[in-house]
Amino acid sequence: MSNIYEEKVTMIAAGDLQEFVPFGRDHCKHHPNALNLQLRQLQPASELWSSDGAAGLVGSLQEVTIHEKQKESWHLRKGISDVGEEVEYDEELYVAGNMVIWSKGSKSQASAVYKAFTVDSPVLQALWCDFIISQDKSEKDDNSNEVEKCICILQSSCINVHSMEGKDYIASLPFQVANVWPTKYGLLFERSSSAHEVPPTPPREPLPTMFSMLHPLDEITPVVCKSGGLFGTSRVQYVADNAMKIVFLNADPSIIMTYDAIQGLHSLWILRRVKPEERNVVLKFSEQGGTPQHAATSSSLTAHLRSLSKGDSPVTSPFQNYSSIHSQSRSTSSPSLHSRSPSISNMAALSRSHSPALGVHSFSGVQRFNFSSHNPSPKRQSVSHSPNSTSNESFLAPEMEPIVPELCIDHLWTEAITTTREKNSPASKVFITSDLCGQKFLCFLVESQLQLRCVKFQESNDKTQLIFGSVTNLQAKDAAPVEKIDTMLVLEGNGNLVLYTGLVRVGKVFIPGLPVPSLTMSNTMPRPSTPLDSVSTPKPLSKPLGSLDEVVLLSPVPELRDSSKVHDSPYIDDCTFQQLGSYIHSVRDPVHNRVTLELSNGSMVRITIPEIATSELVKKCLQAVKSILPKEVAVQMLVKWYNVHNAPGGPSYHSEWNLFVTCLMNMMGYNTDRLSWIRNLDFEGSLSPVIAPKKARPSDTGSDEDWEYLLNSEYHQNVESHLLTRALHLNPLEVSLMKEDVLHNLTLDSSTLLFTHIPAIFFVLHLVYEELKLNSLMGEGIRSLVVLLVQLARDLQLEPYLDYYYRDYPALVKTSQQSCIIDQAQIGLMHHPSFFTPEPPSIYQWLSSCLKGEGASPYPYLSGVCERSKLIVLSVALYILGDERAVSNEASQYLCKVNSAPKKSQMDQNDNRFSFRHSTPVNSLAEKLVLWMTNVGFTLRDLESLPFGVALPIRDAIYHCREQPASDWPEAVCLLIGRQDLSKQACEGNLPKGKSSVAQVLSSDVPSGTEAEEEDDGMNDMNQEVMSLIWSEDLRVQEVRRLLQSAHPVRVNVVQMPEVNDHEYIEEKENRLLQLCQRTMALPLGRGMFTLFSYHPVPTEPLPVPKLNLTGRAPPRNTTVDLNSGNIDVPPNMACWASFHNGVAAGLKIAPASQIDSAWIVYNKPKNAELANEYAGFLMALGLNGHLTKLATLNIHDYLTKGHEMTSIGLLLGVSAAKLGTMDMSITRLLSIHIPALLPPTSTELDVPHNVQVAAVIGIGLVYQGTAHRHTAEVLLAEIGRPPGPEMEYCTDRESYSLAAGLALGMVCLGHGSNLIGMSDLNVPEQLYQYMVGGHRRFQAGMHREKHKSPSYQIKEGDTINVDVTCPGATLALAMIYLKTNNRSIADWLRAPDTMYLLDFVKPEFLLLRTLARCLILWDDILPNSKWVDSNVPQIIRENSISLNETEIPSSEDLNLETLAQAHVYIIAGACLSLGFRFAGSENLAAFNCLYKFAKDFMKCLSAPTASVTGHYNLETCLSVVLLSLAMVMAGSGNLKVLQLCRFMHKKTGGEMNYGFHLAHHMALGLLFLGGGRYSLSTSNSSIAALLCALYPHFPVHSTDNRYHLQALRHLYVLAAEPRLLVPVDVDTNTPCYALLEVTYKGTQWYEETTEELMAPTLLPELHLLKQIKVKGPRYWELLIDLSKGIHHLKSILSKDGVLYVKLRAGQLSYKEDPMGWQSLLAQTVTHRNSEARAFKPEAISAFTSDPALLSFAEYFCKPTVNLGQKQEILDLFSSILYECVTQENPEMLPAYIAIDQAVRRLERREMSETFELWQIKLVLEFFSSRSHQERMQKIPSRGLFMNSEFLPVMKCTIDNALDQWLQAGGDVCLHSYLSGQPTEESHLSMLACFLIYHSVPTPGQLSAGGLEGSMSFSELLLKFKQLKMPVRALLRLAPLLLGSPQSMVL
Repeated sequence: MSNIYEEKVTMIAAGDLQEFVPFGRDHCKHHPNALNLQLRQLQPASELWSSDGAAGLVGSLQEVTIHEKQKESWHLRKGISDVGEEVEYDEELYVAGNMVIWSKGSKSQASAVYKAFTVDSPVLQALWCDFIISQDKSEKDDNSNEVEKCICILQSSCINVHSMEGKDYIASLPFQVANVWPTKYGLLFERSSSAHEVPPTPPREPLPTMFSMLHPLDEITPVVCKSGGLFGTSRVQYVADNAMKIVFLNADPSIIMTYDAIQGLHSLWILRRVKPEERNVVLKFSEQGGTPQHAATSSSLTAHLRSLSKGDSPVTSPFQNYSSIHSQSRSTSSPSLHSRSPSISNMAALSRSHSPALGVHSFSGVQRFNFSSHNPSPKRQSVSHSPNSTSNESFLAPEMEPIVPELCIDHLWTEAITTTREKNSPASKVFITSDLCGQKFLCFLVESQLQLRCVKFQESNDKTQLIFGSVTNLQAKDAAPVEKIDTMLVLEGNGNLVLYTGLVRVGKVFIPGLPVPSLTMSNTMPRPSTPLDSVSTPKPLSKPLGSLDEVVLLSPVPELRDSSKVHDSPYIDDCTFQQLGSYIHSVRDPVHNRVTLELSNGSMVRITIPEIATSELVKKCLQAVKSILPKEVAVQMLVKWYNVHNAPGGPSYHSEWNLFVTCLMNMMGYNTDRLSWIRNLDFEGSLSPVIAPKKARPSDTGSDEDWEYLLNSEYHQNVESHLLTRALHLNPLEVSLMKEDVLHNLTLDSSTLLFTHIPAIFFVLHLVYEELKLNSLMGEGIRSLVVLLVQLARDLQLEPYLDYYYRDYPALVKTSQQSCIIDQAQIGLMHHPSFFTPEPPSIYQWLSSCLKGEGASPYPYLSGVCERSKLIVLSVALYILGDERAVSNEASQYLCKVNSAPKKSQMDQNDNRFSFRHSTPVNSLAEKLVLWMTNVGFTLRDLESLPFGVALPIRDAIYHCREQPASDWPEAVCLLIGRQDLSKQACEGNLPKGKSSVAQVLSSDVPSGTEAEEEDDGMNDMNQEVMSLIWSEDLRVQEVRRLLQSAHPVRVNVVQMPEVNDHEYIEEKENRLLQLCQRTMALPLGRGMFTLFSYHPVPTEPLPVPKLNLTGRAPPRNTTVDLNSGNIDVPPNMACWASFHNGVAAGLKIAPASQIDSAWIVYNKPKNAELANEYAGFLMALGLNGHLTKLATLNIHDYLTKGHEMTSIGLLLGVSAAKLGTMDMSITRLLSIHIPALLPPTSTELDVPHNVQVAAVIGIGLVYQGTAHRHTAEVLLAEIGRPPGPEMEYCTDRESYSLAAGLALGMVCLGHGSNLIGMSDLNVPEQLYQYMVGGHRRFQAGMHREKHKSPSYQIKEGDTINVDVTCPGATLALAMIYLKTNNRSIADWLRAPDTMYLLDFVKPEFLLLRTLARCLILWDDILPNSKWVDSNVPQIIRENSISLNETEIPSSEDLNLETLAQAHVYIIAGACLSLGFRFAGSENLAAFNCLYKFAKDFMKCLSAPTASVTGHYNLETCLSVVLLSLAMVMAGSGNLKVLQLCRFMHKKTGGEMNYGFHLAHHMALGLLFLGGGRYSLSTSNSSIAALLCALYPHFPVHSTDNRYHLQALRHLYVLAAEPRLLVPVDVDTNTPCYALLEVTYKGTQWYEETTEELMAPTLLPELHLLKQIKVKGPRYWELLIDLSKGIHHLKSILSKDGVLYVKLRAGQLSYKEDPMGWQSLLAQTVTHRNSEARAFKPEAISAFTSDPALLSFAEYFCKPTVNLGQKQEILDLFSSILYECVTQENPEMLPAYIAIDQAVRRLERREMSETFELWQIKLVLEFFSSRSHQERMQKIPSRGLFMNSEFLPVMKCTIDNALDQWLQAGGDVCLHSYLSGQPTEESHLSMLACFLIYHSVPTPGQLSAGGLEGSMSFSELLLKFKQLKMPVRALLRLAPLLLGSPQSMVL
């Protein structure tokens, strides 16, 4: 039969015909378009997007006319979902007029608008584009960078880009754009060349024509082109050829196709990023350095582009004075770098006619070969030196920096030059398609010649370049690719729609529903004989025609074609039709496997091209067969199958397999009509000639066979059993046995396509069969496949395979007996591949040998098909054999790959058997396995579909890992091992900060009704839930809120004495209120600490700031008391710092993870001026939590120019804190303006307020923290001792400035100690020492000596240093520079004086600072006990002063007791403060007790009579310092004793208690509850520096006092706070809970490595002290966080609110419900497997698990019903299995238990029709007895049992019994006949197979080879069976049969 006949008959039916109308068209009509524009016109022009302002708007209104609506275009793409999974819908981008409509929809779901955009001028083009957001633009990182998915809308003057996230960009265009293309890197623009670019007299470099934009915010840069020169030299230059137009651009591979209008040729280019050297060549930096003109041209290009982008519209004046640059002279070949010759050289003309074959590529005009550069002509010099060539631009060159190109196109291929004279035209459509075997083609449609040209291309082996083949032409009017099935649709000239794969014709497409054309004349053109024959037959026309048709991919070019194209539906081959009906005239919008046909009458139809196969089984088989056939054969086979499968009226899903079998057997040469089993297959649908085109007899005459066929059909049997037949008493017809089956042996036709490949096909189908065995969902498919395999095995006479299939499917196999004879001669023709093995490969057998520890040969696998087999083989090799290398490399010794190419090496491979070895610790094997399986994409669903025996080793590994997982595993691994707590943690970890759901878990909902009505006190947003867990036993949090609230009026309780008149009484009340206000004003600082980082603001609302309430209420009538009544004197500006602190407190609520932007910060700016101070504080707070970096520089400048002192202070400190330690230049400039010392001496003196200078100096310290920057240090050192100026400047509050300079200097050199590199000449320590103790002032060095020449007129200081001013700063600077260095010599400078004489020289307060500084330097000497504290006091003081608890005053004449007493208390306070720093945030008990004792002592002292000697003020100061130290040690812990102290101090308001002391006490309170218990203090160097600034132990006397220390610095404690609260959150309920933690400390010089148990939620110690943290059982699943690997993981958990997900174990209750653990004793009632298993009531299950599947299992399978009968036993079994699974916490084993039980019961009833389950039980038994499992059990005896130890032996015993009973009941006879190769009885078949499988009996062939016949005794048998690896217990059962007499059993 010739193939022409076949092709005539077969057609492909297209499915799902639907009328297609672009969805956007309809939506456009209703979209409010013109109306919108009119509304916009009312807005001011400045707010419009369009660059031409309102004028453009009016213009665009006029343009919206009917005519405009005609210019519509659209394109479709496959739907892309956010996550990236498969989605089945199309996305459409529709453009009409000013609108772009993006919709999504499919045939199953209605289309819906996703987004619609309306712009101000007509849209020229709209497209999708992905931009890469990255810092570095290197080639390597293309994959890792994040991508911003955008939609781009091109208008005439600008391009709008809208990203999916909602960002909008507008980029104005510096030229008119002809076309935009999306690329892998960004957008590519083509400049439209205007007609008037005439070459002026001096030829110039033409302007580039292609530009790229890598991100909407980047500059538009020209594209560079690199082309190979004539002699292999390559040139790099701008793409500047107007004749070259892009016709196609593809992103992957990244290639461009261009068309050169002048040469008429298409070329391909690769698009890539520019290499630096190419960039340099183009920017003229190369070493050959050209004439001045080079520089001029590049700069003039830049100048031109810049001038355009400044807003000169390119439309009106394309180039003002740059028209010369535009010269794109066609008369010259486009000028190369050197040549400027205006005449065409003959060589260049010649080179055009060269053919590419000679190695002379002809280029599409990037550079036409111009040889004159090799023979310089005199003209060239004259041109280059002509004056006018450079005059007008060269002066521009210096200031214009050139535009750096980003992308480069590299030449790949140009089509051959056509010899014909006809005009070539650009391709109207280009696409890439691949054929069914994966070969890729680039196809382009040249419409003028009705040609589709296809070029085959492939990647080179190293994946770096593309190699192109030759061009094949197909006749075509239009074409489109069908990606889903690797084919393309071609519309032929006569209107036929044909499907091709690559260049092979598949068949015509029949479209149901389109009118069939009437045939008027038949085409005269004969077809080639076969689709593969590539002889082209000449047509009457002389056009060359490639015989093969081809397909083309749609390019994203807007359809500019005439709309007169149509679709047609031919029924019979090539026919031309003239008919009034519609015919197809073009094909467009291919997506996936859907394509739109445009008909001649203008309507459109969308059709679906059917898939190659729909059923999983057929797909797998096709894939397998395809992979081993040669490519040409494979394509032919697939084409035939495709035609059969998709014939009109084709089959439904179920009969697809039957159709496939028939088709495949036909192609192998079988006559399928004669095979009874194929004939009985059920084809739903007609048995048309489609299925069997080669009918042997003519079909018009009937025959007996047909009748018999009917009688044998299932249809007939169904009818016979029908009621009607019985009702009519029809006799059943006798069916005679098919005679032919018996009489003739069927033969095969050896000439068919696949005949020679039968063995190979059989083998790969067998591998597919093995693969399907590993998927328990494919049982039906296996049964279908085995029938085919048996037929092939029988015909190929492969006994081992037949025996193997029989053992798997005893019922199916032995019954069908029909075979076909293949002649020896024919067998010789067959190709037996090298991978074919005589023994059938069996995956179960392979696993079994591994488990038993025997060797096994590598398992053959087909890549891409047998992926499961590969996975199982490798995982068993890793886990059971313990070979870690199994999964590391591809070429594994456990697998041999099956390829179509014959390989010699594969035969040798079979010998290297591998054996059992263990080297590594087992648990790491389990981890390795689980991690590897996740990497290859194995999920829980895959695991569930594995048969239970195969899955067991994997489940065992998972069970191991679940017990002891690592905390840093990726999410997928945690899901696989069933630890939701970990997978949720991992999932949170991947989210960017602020997006995590943690914030939701831990955000407190304000209970409505209670606090909502109250005024907001600024503490509502605290997380109540967590705080109630931390402090569950009392209401301390409410108490703290009460103490810190400042929004309510205070209670002024003054009793009116009888002698006081009313007026005086009012004054008295107001004076009392004034006292109370001192306290109220100090509260916000503490509140800021308490609410630190607790709130995520809503970006649309301003931040709520509680108001500072300075009024009072007097009982009993609750009258209001107000300070503004004028009765008493109130200090001016009293509340300004208080409101500053209030603003800071409000701002510090904002968590660092919140989403805040510049606009929101500005939006919070208050309207009325009174709140300016609050806003200043708010700005400082934003700096402290890191948000101020987002504030635009413009706004910063704006705030500073206002000259508001507070705002400047807040802003400078905030910005510096945000840029801590960065040495940021812009911030340095900002700060320097405010510091006269940092300005040049000649600069104008700015009048900067003193406090702002102080803030700026501290700012410098923060920005340069730890950098030891020399210049900064030098200036700051000098500033400590800055003398007062002559005109009273710098005279007031000098102390705070000097202190600030000292602190800043300390920060800059923080911890550098003696190794201050490059500063030895500054003598920093000596200079500081001098500042500290006084002495003669040094000569002022540096630039500022001019300023200090004349002394101050007011202050007489002389030439000595004023120690009172400089001492504090210098002391602290020394402390910070030598921090923790333990430098004794410096420390001795700071020792307190030990003689009375010297003591008189030092202010007592400075002793506090010196002691503190000394202790900080000797960091490691600090000990937490009072003995150490006292050791800091010099002897003279200790002996003579009053100790803190004495009452009498000792009398002494020669000693000044007052000095001694004051020195004593201040030294002790200093030592206490250093103790606080040393143990900050540690909750160290010894330190706490020691400090608490001193606090108590000081309180006693205050009330003692001796207090007057020391002075109340001094004692209060010292008490405050000790209290702060206590709070530092206990930071965040909310300790009750400290809280009581703070509350006591809160109540003291009168007397000595001034504003500063309140400030200190409430700071202590705030530190104690830092961040609501979530934060603690760190002891890192930078934290100590920040704390020194914040807790400086000299407190302000009143609220406006900044003399000694700037109040704003008190907030710098934020820089020392770090989140350290770990909150366990139950993963099931998503609520915080208690969990037991075990924290292990690293060993240090003070203590060994120790372990401590904490009940979380708890504050962790500092992380650098820890080794690991572990969530302990028994209630929760264990979880280990190992800090030795790095602390980043834990840090990220803590920074995200410290949420650690934990999961309750089965049967446990949480600590909240069951604090003592008594209630879960329920678990005890049934554990330890007591005999009363029935005691386990199914109702109790809910205590153990929340899994709904298990609960319903208990409900339906374990509850007894009424009439049980014998079901009770099963119920009991189920109950005990369920109990076992739940308590051992491996519920996933439940199905396995039940399957084993059911299988054994089935075996007992002898109902096993297939033996898979028996195999699984066998694998389970072998796994538990395997060596690897035994070793594991010995290593970890305590671990829970994976499977009940009693269940398996019982099952094993039952199986043995059942099989032995069968042996006794006649099975032995059956077995004997099997072993001797005789036929066996039907009834025993299935039990025999079970016996053979279970006992691993060898096949008869193997037995006879072993020579067992003559054996006389059992011992002989044992020896011979050793080779066959048969277990002894099986041999015992076989021996009687083999030896013939049971007597000889006796040895």
